[in-house]
Amino acid sequence: MKISKSIYLFFIPGVIVYSIFFLYPTASALFYSFTNWDGISAEFNFVGLQNYEKAITGDSVFEKAVGNNMEFMLFVVVFQTIIALIFAIFLVKNSKFNYLLRALFFFPTILSSVSVAFIWAFIYDPTLGILNQIMELIGLGFLTQNWLGNSDLAIYSLAVTQVWFHAGQMLIIFVAGLHAIPFDLYEAAKIEGANRWQTFKKVTWPLLAPSATIVIAYTTIQSFQAFDLVFALTGGGPNNATEIISTYIYEVAFRSYDFGYASAISVIFMCMIALITFIQFKVLRSDRVSY
Repeated sequence: MKISKSIYLFFIPGVIVYSIFFLYPTASALFYSFTNWDGISAEFNFVGLQNYEKAITGDSVFEKAVGNNMEFMLFVVVFQTIIALIFAIFLVKNSKFNYLLRALFFFPTILSSVSVAFIWAFIYDPTLGILNQIMELIGLGFLTQNWLGNSDLAIYSLAVTQVWFHAGQMLIIFVAGLHAIPFDLYEAAKIEGANRWQTFKKVTWPLLAPSATIVIAYTTIQSFQAFDLVFALTGGGPNNATEIISTYIYEVAFRSYDFGYASAISVIFMCMIALITFIQFKVLRSDRVSY
């Protein structure tokens, strides 16, 4: 069957939008990463790989931001995936009560990041915060502290907020994946005498691997792009303890007016996300094949 050439016209709007909002900004960031452009003046000089060299070898704050981002990402990926999976298993059956619980868990996802930041800023408040008050009531007053002001705990406090924010969204993906598993397989496993753990290991998890891949990859990208939540809660403080790469890019570009260096960090940032996501897909796919 001969396809009319006019069908390719339908691709044009998508290509235009993609080029304007992705290809052009990406190419611009790559171009300016080799310059010392301040983001305001029309003049700039090419500095070669100087910006990249500075980021990799001579910027302690950037190094700190990368470390914070990796800690934040690992915490969120592990706990958000586990929590979402556990709740999905318990709420997989379609009932009015489970529908209500799914909706409640999903509700935080529809809130804006700034709204979530204000909610958790109140929860973490060292004086009036609900968290410290609850700990006092249950006899754990010795654990109360300034959750966002403690340099050792601040990044994990933010990670807990991120998990609360998006776990419900991942729960829905897992529920959809569980519903796609044929019930006959569970019946066969029961007949063979498999216990719950064996059934999960040999039936549920292998067939849920595609959903898990999506959840882990999406959670990873979300954790690297948590700019608005981090910026609204801590602004990267105290003492850069919660500075992540996206907030540091903002600091360099819009407070130091070093757009050339900020562009170089952005390129490195993009490559990091691509590499980590690629490795995750490879590992999860190999695990799936091994079954």
